[in-house]
Amino acid sequence: MAELNRRRILVSGGTLGAIGALGMAAPAHARSLVEWTWAPSGSIAGAGAGADPHWVWDEEADRLVASLLDRGDVPEVNRLLWNWTRNDQPLPSGLPQDLHAFMEKARRLPPWADRAKLEIAAEFNKSRGLYLNLLNGVGGGILATAIPNEARSVYYSKGGADMEDRVAKTSIFGFSVGALNAYRPGGSCVVESVKTRLVHAAVRHLLQQSPHWTGDIPISQEDMLVTWHTLPTFAMRKLREWKVPITKAESDAYLHVWQVTAYLLGIKEEYIPASWDAAYEQSDQVLPRNMGPTREGVELTDILLGQLAEQTSPGSISRPLCNALARYLVGDKVADWDGIPREPVWDPLIATAWPALVRFREGLVPLPLVPEIAWTLDEAVRQYILFYLTKGEETKIEIPTTNRPE
Repeated sequence: MAELNRRRILVSGGTLGAIGALGMAAPAHARSLVEWTWAPSGSIAGAGAGADPHWVWDEEADRLVASLLDRGDVPEVNRLLWNWTRNDQPLPSGLPQDLHAFMEKARRLPPWADRAKLEIAAEFNKSRGLYLNLLNGVGGGILATAIPNEARSVYYSKGGADMEDRVAKTSIFGFSVGALNAYRPGGSCVVESVKTRLVHAAVRHLLQQSPHWTGDIPISQEDMLVTWHTLPTFAMRKLREWKVPITKAESDAYLHVWQVTAYLLGIKEEYIPASWDAAYEQSDQVLPRNMGPTREGVELTDILLGQLAEQTSPGSISRPLCNALARYLVGDKVADWDGIPREPVWDPLIATAWPALVRFREGLVPLPLVPEIAWTLDEAVRQYILFYLTKGEETKIEIPTTNRPE
């Protein structure tokens, strides 16, 4: 295992050497100086100051969590929140008063949340779960490693030391958004969103103390928007590219469930796109100025694809297949940044076979029981992935108290 890890690092270094010119043009902490022009009139709020989100964070959560860390309260808070798992569940007694007040406020859905749309989104996830899990899980994960700020914040925070655990916790959040009961009383999307908001605040506080962190304060509003666009915006563009039939009601509902989730994660309403057109426009501005290669991103990509290959079929040809699938999803530019090798056999095969598979599958979806069967299979895959990543042990999203160990 030690030799394998050493070889991965050498491969990562060689790959970055091949794209050294790009690396020099976009160092890990750099960001292209493109003026922020996205208009807040296109947001859920319909108005706003128009401030560049790169210089905006989450003031209320940041002050609170910094105080919890300084007071040494976080371990006890994590213990108390361990069994807080349902949207309708009262907050546990014993939480610090300031945290309790913040969480009671933070867990409320926005006044513009539409229950009918959230239910339509659940049904959309039910019939399109295969695509969405692939796009949000594999596609979104590989895109994230080509975002220098995100790759470095993951790598140097506590989660970077155990990527299986880190991916498992990210999957817990992602699966909660796509669950049939995501925003119903028995669901967990509110819980996981609020916990993730607290984690982000802790990472912002802790990473600034790391000798490896040399950039601006991490996880700004822009950083969260960039991640958001690697999920619903990326997914919807791909579904359209694959010609998956989607009604306007389904499209609007899928956007809405992610708008509500963005709000619960602490993204300000003046930055949350109100329509797909506004989302595409914002994505086209924030993604290019925040993407590029890093050593950390290459190493994380190798770990992620290695995990995916193990989940799929240990010891087989699955790693080349996973490489080809990832390249197909994110494109050559991002794949090269992430150090994903080209696969002469699998690359053209995936590019030809996947659209045919989508057309074949979409011919079946209208038939009776197919959405239910598809959801059952997709849910089985989700549970298998979580079981594999956690080694069957119970895993929860917890507030970190340290950075990655030296």
